[in-house]
Amino acid sequence: MKRIGFLSFGHWGNVEGSRTRTARDALLQGIELAVAAEELGIDGAYFRVHHFARQQASPFPLLAAIAARTSRIEMGTGVIDMRYENPLYMAEEASATDLISGGRLQLGVSRGSPEPARDGAAVFGHVPAEGESPADMARRHTAVFRHAITGAGVADGDPRFGGGPGKLPVQPNSPDLARRIWWGAGSRATAVWTAEQGMNLMSSTLLTEDTGVPFDELQAEQISMFRSAWAGAGHEHTPRVSVSRSVLPIVDEEDRRYFGLSALREKRDQVGIIDGLVARFGKSYVGEPEAIAEELAADAAVQAADTVLLTVPNQLGVDFNAKLLGTIARHVAPAIGWQPKWPVAGAGRGPGTAAAAGPAAPGAEASRG
Repeated sequence: MKRIGFLSFGHWGNVEGSRTRTARDALLQGIELAVAAEELGIDGAYFRVHHFARQQASPFPLLAAIAARTSRIEMGTGVIDMRYENPLYMAEEASATDLISGGRLQLGVSRGSPEPARDGAAVFGHVPAEGESPADMARRHTAVFRHAITGAGVADGDPRFGGGPGKLPVQPNSPDLARRIWWGAGSRATAVWTAEQGMNLMSSTLLTEDTGVPFDELQAEQISMFRSAWAGAGHEHTPRVSVSRSVLPIVDEEDRRYFGLSALREKRDQVGIIDGLVARFGKSYVGEPEAIAEELAADAAVQAADTVLLTVPNQLGVDFNAKLLGTIARHVAPAIGWQPKWPVAGAGRGPGTAAAAGPAAPGAEASRG
């Protein structure tokens, strides 16, 4: 059975139309949206991590707060830029968050995406070793992090202070977290590498390659190659695969005002350049719920994945996004094989749930964040 989750880019800005004016708004609304999503039966609350921008940057306080306010929904990232991370400190933070959640943490990690800072990781104190690229450094940090969260020893003990002989592990430790690490793969080759490493596959709405076939078919090929490589590597457990989609059902005039033009201009794949590479960007699914349901049911990669992450326009506030997720849960997601896995408390959210938001100015921007 499919899982669905929301993916928020966590944008904020004191601009006309934004209902997420400050960083505090973005954080508190992220918590409230996760609570609302759990009430709707949504399986996951995921957040993008992006440094030096008005977006979510330090995920663990947010994820821990969500863990403390919820009991069933998964919470995770899509993705943490491992160039920036101290892998042992991250192992402590991730394990503590997972323990608070009762084992619901799903961490997406990767090399990261283009960013406003020219060399932000170096400012954080992380510089590639001689002969190493930034991508190599991200993979090295990931390897150290994954080793540490298994409970393996990483530091020599000092008997003078109770350390004892041998290597000491970081504490706390969450034993099962190691199987819930995902790599954000932007190509078929990287997906094969991800499988060989024993990580779950997280694939977004773009791939940094183009073979001329529709995006969903190229992504389905990426998933197939991942699963074949996983089987060949002989890992003992079954991996998970997620894909992201922009799904914006139009059910009233408010939706039409925000997304009516998107329905006309974003209904097909796009090809462009990112980081110097030719990339294929997947289309958005915008329109009447019944039509979107048919289109998603025919999406080859959506059918191949076990988890679908729905990007939300977070600057439109909690109530709007809870309404959007509720529409998808009732009228769209069943077409791809999804059903709620726990009793649903209610059909939606009433006024005032976005208590942390700033004034709801007219004409809110239809951000994809």
